[in-house]
Amino acid sequence: MMRRFQALPRIWAASALLPVVVVAVLSIYRPAFLAGAERVTSDTLLRMARTRPPDGRVVIVDIDERSLTAVGQWPWRRDVLGTLVSRVRSLGASTVAVDVLLAEPERTESGNISTDTQLAEMLRAGRVVLGFALTFDRTDGPPPSCLQHPLGLAITSRGTDQEGEADPFFHATGAICSLPVLAKAAGASGFLNAAPDSDGILRRVPLLLQLNGRVYPSLALAAVRTVTGARHSELQIANSNTLWLTLDDRSVPLDGKSHLLVRYRGVKRTFPYVSAADVLSGRVDPQAFANKIVFVGTTALGTREVVATPLDTLFAAVEVQATVADNLLRGDFLRRPEQAVALETLAALASGALVIVLIIWLGLLRGTAAIVVSSAAGWTGATALLTSTGAMVSPLFPTMSVAGTLAAMAGLQLIFERSRAESAVADKTASRRMMIQSLLSLTETRDPETGQHSRRTQRNMRLLAERLARNPAHRAYLTPERIELLSTLAPLHDIGKVGVADRVLHKPAALTPDEIVEIRKHPALGREVIARAQADVGVEDDRDGVLGLAKQIVYSHHEKWDGTGYPEGLRGEEIPLPGRLMAVVDVYDATVTRRRYQPGMSHEAALKVIVDGRGTQFDPAVVDAFVDISGTLRDSHADGGGHIRHG
Repeated sequence: MMRRFQALPRIWAASALLPVVVVAVLSIYRPAFLAGAERVTSDTLLRMARTRPPDGRVVIVDIDERSLTAVGQWPWRRDVLGTLVSRVRSLGASTVAVDVLLAEPERTESGNISTDTQLAEMLRAGRVVLGFALTFDRTDGPPPSCLQHPLGLAITSRGTDQEGEADPFFHATGAICSLPVLAKAAGASGFLNAAPDSDGILRRVPLLLQLNGRVYPSLALAAVRTVTGARHSELQIANSNTLWLTLDDRSVPLDGKSHLLVRYRGVKRTFPYVSAADVLSGRVDPQAFANKIVFVGTTALGTREVVATPLDTLFAAVEVQATVADNLLRGDFLRRPEQAVALETLAALASGALVIVLIIWLGLLRGTAAIVVSSAAGWTGATALLTSTGAMVSPLFPTMSVAGTLAAMAGLQLIFERSRAESAVADKTASRRMMIQSLLSLTETRDPETGQHSRRTQRNMRLLAERLARNPAHRAYLTPERIELLSTLAPLHDIGKVGVADRVLHKPAALTPDEIVEIRKHPALGREVIARAQADVGVEDDRDGVLGLAKQIVYSHHEKWDGTGYPEGLRGEEIPLPGRLMAVVDVYDATVTRRRYQPGMSHEAALKVIVDGRGTQFDPAVVDAFVDISGTLRDSHADGGGHIRHG
């Protein structure tokens, strides 16, 4: 197989490398139209990777349907919510993160405004983080003034030049804050914002957002900082796509806008859920919350917020916060390596080169099988890397390179094979013509008159066969390829005359009965010549192949429709169609051409001879076709002296 591709190595290399280069350029510049494919690839890797279950340090207290049935419709009175928080804290929770907005004062049934003092007193005991929301609507006025808890953050760059660095934050224009009395009492807060990608799937969440020049943490980050007591916070800018958030001795990989790639632990309700109704009624294991971060959220219909993730379509928003907290506590993040683009580009180049080598070495079929195995190994390797280290190196661009190069190689082979086939056909045609010309030259050497007669029959055979091909009974047999073959082989019909004695072949007068017997041997002699050549080269007998058709023309062109012909006295359709066609063409040329022993007839007289032989000497369908083309023959056929003869 390798020899097959050595004919055009430079063309192969240049043409097959083109898709590799194109994919490498796409990998470097990452055009927007490939964003969807990149997301699908990352989601596929996440589904293939082995998920790690939560380690048990995060619990969710769920304000669910059963809780609403027991306590009443949402929102609950602030004293009930305060009691819920106090009981969770009293059971040993290290931090209680409230994934609920408390932006409006409580109102009594009479319409009087409550002071919320009781809830504030419960929050003041500590270890509580409240949630708020940042907004990004355009506004002409100043941002609202409310009590929040910004993060003291040092921003540094790993590069030597900080000028021109990309802004590492999204900038909010406003906020929906908790009541000041509640925010002051809690002492800690974090934003709840998390927006899905354009396809509706939540893959990353912001850990840091900026408002009015100050940086704020997410609810999960604020809860983890409260538990760990982190004092030093630093944001390092590695490049425009990679940031590192350092919390004391913890390093958190972020994208270029301070988003964390969420490493989901599974489908919904992977984390332990405890009904708020059970907490309020005291039906909770005393160790359920001990030394754990507890997120309080709602999943009851009409109150819950759900999102789609790569692993699930109905994932509670509070469980997203719980997942982020679990990621931060365990430190097993999903991350894009700083040199991910360079690695993926090099992998695309290497993959394309490997395809070329394998196809050249093994051929298209075996090479494709090896390529499929190699590509599967690449995906498996990327999945294993993601599982073990959290590093997300996408196989998208190597796969595109493999597919593009393989398609190019397959296309090149198709072109190459077609070229080989066309060359083989051309060689075969040339060889056939050379063989026929050689045999005709031999015939002309023995008898110039017979040789010239043979050559003239070629065009007439084509015209007659093309006209008969319009007949439905013969259309399937007389294909353009077979018509061309019959036309090419027609001059061989009298090849057997090379075996006839000169005294008979060159006799200028009528033949005696014995001489007629001898001349009638030429069909059998011609078939023997072809059969002997066929045996010498070891070609199998094929009735409708070149040699098969040649034998039919040579052996049966003197058979007659009524069975009175020779050499076998075949009747009707027992005579092969090539022989029936050749019989009419042979008689026409013989009658209109001047011979040494008789003058040539006019076209009209020759046509009458053939028409008179319809149904006796000739096939009626062939005669009808001949009559249809007789006008063309009359206008173009010349006699032995080169002049048109008319009656």
